[in-house]
Amino acid sequence: MKKIVFVNLILLFYGITSAQVNEKALINKTAEAAEKTKDTTNMGWKKAGNFSFLFNQSAFNNEWLGGGTSNMAGNISLNYDFNYKSESIVWDNKIFAAYGLTKLKDQETTKSDDRLEFTSLLGKKASGYWYYSAFLNFKTQMDAGFKYVDFTNDNGTPLITTDDFADKQKVTISHFFSPAYLQVGPGMLWKKSDNLKVNIAPATSRFIFVHKHFTELGSAFGVDQGKSFRFEFGAALNGYYKFNIMENVSMENILNLYSNYLEKPQNVDIDYQMNLVMKINKYLSTNLSFQAIYDDNAIGAFQIREVFGLGFNYGF
Repeated sequence: MKKIVFVNLILLFYGITSAQVNEKALINKTAEAAEKTKDTTNMGWKKAGNFSFLFNQSAFNNEWLGGGTSNMAGNISLNYDFNYKSESIVWDNKIFAAYGLTKLKDQETTKSDDRLEFTSLLGKKASGYWYYSAFLNFKTQMDAGFKYVDFTNDNGTPLITTDDFADKQKVTISHFFSPAYLQVGPGMLWKKSDNLKVNIAPATSRFIFVHKHFTELGSAFGVDQGKSFRFEFGAALNGYYKFNIMENVSMENILNLYSNYLEKPQNVDIDYQMNLVMKINKYLSTNLSFQAIYDDNAIGAFQIREVFGLGFNYGF
């Protein structure tokens, strides 16, 4: 009798243990299947974009004693992403375009914004969040840029100002593809999600293109006199982070760093962009765009651009 009871206890213990093992295996398989299903639903192309139109206006009549100049300003921008994902491949693409005009009373209409940029980043799975990568970045402008030059100096040196248009000659200083910047190179991509990624490219080629008429009398945008392009070779770091500050308020941060091995590698070129969108409803929002550029080949100081306004917003 004792032997029978002992054998039954062993069989019962074995049955309980086997059931637990099978239950754990079933749970693991279910979790793996759910994760696989989740990954599969995120495969393929994912497309999203945002179009915005900002308008600002101020008006004063002749009797207004508080001072001020009547003005109108309008800005349009397009921010479009089309990304591809498979089990081993990610391919992220972004197009950004912006154009703006400002009109002050009794003065000519001038540009307030002008950008055209395309970025493509291809990655092949390495391990974890890491991918072997190759990237391409191209940026230029769509319209001509002007400044007003005073040629009346006694020593013959032009004085460039933008404050007073009287007795000044309008001179074109840039236009489409002048300048244009192209970067290509292999590297390593760390990507946690579409909203958080960093690409490191230690062997990046960079080309700066400009029309020869801008370099007839001297260098322009880092391109030597009489030349139409400049070649650089160095390291690039590109970071992207987008997050929600609070409900209906999102911030997009884009950071590009570049160091030229061939000349003054310690002078790192910086391009930081911040786009803040505060949604009022589906079609109205308050948008703030900020950009800071440092490129000592173009000018030895920070270039700052800021656009803020209330306008029409459409996401697709």
